[in-house]
Amino acid sequence: MKETSNLELKEKFSKSFLKTVSAFANYEGGEIIFGINDDGELVGLENPDILALNIENTINDSINPNPTYSLKINDNSTLTLKVKAGKHKPYFYNSKAYIRHGTSSIEMDNLELQSLILESSNKSYDSLKSNQKEFTFDYLEKELKKELNINELNLDILKTLELYSNEYDYYSIAGELFSDTNDMVGIDIARFGEDINTILERKNLSGQSILKQFEDSLAIYKSNYQYERIEGSKRNRYQQIPEDAFREAVANALVHRRWDIKSKIRISMYDDRIEISSPGGLPKTITEEEYLKGDLSVIRNPIIANVFFRLDIIEQFGTGIRRIIESYKKYYTRPKFNISQNSISIILPVIKKIDLTDEENQILSLISKGNDTTKSIAEISGYSRSKVLNLLDELINKNLIEKIGGGRSTKYNKVII
Repeated sequence: MKETSNLELKEKFSKSFLKTVSAFANYEGGEIIFGINDDGELVGLENPDILALNIENTINDSINPNPTYSLKINDNSTLTLKVKAGKHKPYFYNSKAYIRHGTSSIEMDNLELQSLILESSNKSYDSLKSNQKEFTFDYLEKELKKELNINELNLDILKTLELYSNEYDYYSIAGELFSDTNDMVGIDIARFGEDINTILERKNLSGQSILKQFEDSLAIYKSNYQYERIEGSKRNRYQQIPEDAFREAVANALVHRRWDIKSKIRISMYDDRIEISSPGGLPKTITEEEYLKGDLSVIRNPIIANVFFRLDIIEQFGTGIRRIIESYKKYYTRPKFNISQNSISIILPVIKKIDLTDEENQILSLISKGNDTTKSIAEISGYSRSKVLNLLDELINKNLIEKIGGGRSTKYNKVII
């Protein structure tokens, strides 16, 4: 038995367990087992009944508000304290709120505490009151006229979009972000040369409407990763990185980032890729697997998301990541996602064009469908074993498949670039 983010082991009673009770109640809940040491070895308890009463009194006297929990004395003379995720967050111990970080319980910083308070009150950061009282919305008005055919942007429309609060007579943070000029951080774009010390272009898009930031970012992308070629009587346009992927990645960063963190969205452009990094990790209730599948059910900034949806910048809430992945489906390169506690980075590689013969395409298709041995490929394709081996060698040299194992157990897998 080992400690995890939702399991802590205690050899004996000490008040340090209260930090973990606070952390569990503030997030997803968890268990503390008394009578097992840090190495997972059973040591047992002398008086588990008395300890259970002591733990109950200590929690009730020390954690505010009181969390929901249960105590169970086990047959092996250990005691399990199960703490449920609380409904009245944050939960404090000695006037401090705690968070689970790996297998440790650490004090929550002010930003995390503010986020938890908002979550508990069913509010989002973009709905809070802006410190400024006067804004203009020329760019937003232009986009609304184009997409929604409104005559003019008036106070009633701002109220409908929740950019202005009629009840309390103030602009929201979302309203400030959509205004023409503001004090909010934005997007920082850098285009690099042969290394990160060579900056070919730099653009800071802070202090303006996030709609303009989005369009300016798209314009810079187009000037560097799209080109035209005259072929016969036609002028054809090509893209080195799928435009849909870039649009979705930037929109995703603007809609889902943490705006209470005063860091910029960074778009780093290289010859072989674009990296879009946004402040703030995933919402606490979303797993990395759910995020990558596009099952994003928690919207961090619902007011911003709603405006982007109405303007047809995003298709549906939570589908952006799936669309990014699908935009690369017909290419050999694939996007990558780096997710940490404090940021999310989306890496969009330049499309790789690899010329394949019809026979190579057939073999690659068979491997993609799970036919991973020389024997199965030869049987289905009708090619001789020696021809299959030659084709497999060509695909390996082009870095499209990899060889695993040796002898009769040799298998081939498609490489995701």
